[in-house]
Amino acid sequence: MKSKYLFTTIGVVLIAAFLTFQIIRCTHHQEKAEVDLEALAQKLVVECCAIHEGDFVLVSGGVRDMELLENIAVNVRKQGAFPLVTIGSDRMTRRMWTDVPEKYDSQLSAFDFELYNLITADISVDFSETVGQLADIPPERLAARSKANEPISDLFYERNIRGVNLGNGLYPTAALADLFDVSQDELVEIFWSGVNVDYTELQTTGETVKAVLETGKEVHITNPNGTDLKVRIEGRPVFVSDGVVSADDIQRGGPACQVYLPAGEVYLAPIVGTAEGQVVVDRQFFQGKEILGLTLVFKEGKLTSMSAQSGLEPLKVSYDAYGSGKELFGVIDVGINPNVNVIPGSKILTWMPAGMVTVVLGSNTWAGGDNNINFGLTSFLPGCTLEVDEKVLVENGVLKL
Repeated sequence: MKSKYLFTTIGVVLIAAFLTFQIIRCTHHQEKAEVDLEALAQKLVVECCAIHEGDFVLVSGGVRDMELLENIAVNVRKQGAFPLVTIGSDRMTRRMWTDVPEKYDSQLSAFDFELYNLITADISVDFSETVGQLADIPPERLAARSKANEPISDLFYERNIRGVNLGNGLYPTAALADLFDVSQDELVEIFWSGVNVDYTELQTTGETVKAVLETGKEVHITNPNGTDLKVRIEGRPVFVSDGVVSADDIQRGGPACQVYLPAGEVYLAPIVGTAEGQVVVDRQFFQGKEILGLTLVFKEGKLTSMSAQSGLEPLKVSYDAYGSGKELFGVIDVGINPNVNVIPGSKILTWMPAGMVTVVLGSNTWAGGDNNINFGLTSFLPGCTLEVDEKVLVENGVLKL
């Protein structure tokens, strides 16, 4: 499984759908942005995922992206590799919960498990156009199905499957634009500007930030809103999503083989049991609804209390449904993409803007950790200051290099 996202066929895509990560897409707005779908497909296959002869490649997305998916499949075959295209939709996602009996929630998705024992690469295009479409599904069911399929996410990293996801929580649908309080055209511009960043420069920035984190011992995150958190990072592996799965990434394996587009993140799983302090999240989205003033308090690396000014109940109910591992501080993520600019006054929250600090509670195998629980709460912390030992890496939301 970030991965941050599970790069999956239909069965496992359904597991990922309940997470706080929003899955989105756009059609006629792509045309306005003048996206060359053939060039994009070639870029995803050759440059981003490094597909080579003999690869077995899973290509997944939605019906409205058929032309792009077809182009990806053709470009996979042009490399002498073998594509398998799978299709998802909001309607099917929902019916897999409303129509499939609860007694099957504990079943391992056996077809997906066998498939992930076969493929060597996975290229996915986010397809959902609905925010919070599973908000009314009992959290106990979501947790049960997630628990049953943990072996699939483990397999993804054990076999060093290369993955490229186009979307990364920012694919510009009308629903997401409405959630972020911007026009869809504005979101389209932000998204494709981020995708089309200069990858060479992004790789350079990523390596610089990675070096700071690799040589550091402690991260200190602060904000005038009350955030004050310290966590140990010495000796922990650091990963960079810079838009390309390089030869070095392939040799390193596991999380290093994953690309999330728009790219531009440096992340790690800190030392277990070392997070101390609190994180105050001014605005948190969960199941398509806002939580304001969310405060998460950590002691010895575990969440000890969760409170908010408003909107907490759905999150609390969902959190309570999951088992051991949900309470562990999981990931620190630093955004480095200079092309993803948040519109002042908007509610845009996403991973990759340069200077964005993100923390994750729970699942962290996608960042090199050992916690494979399929629960992850992603909290974006714009405007924070992040220090690594004596070096200020992010100051008031601005990346300092």
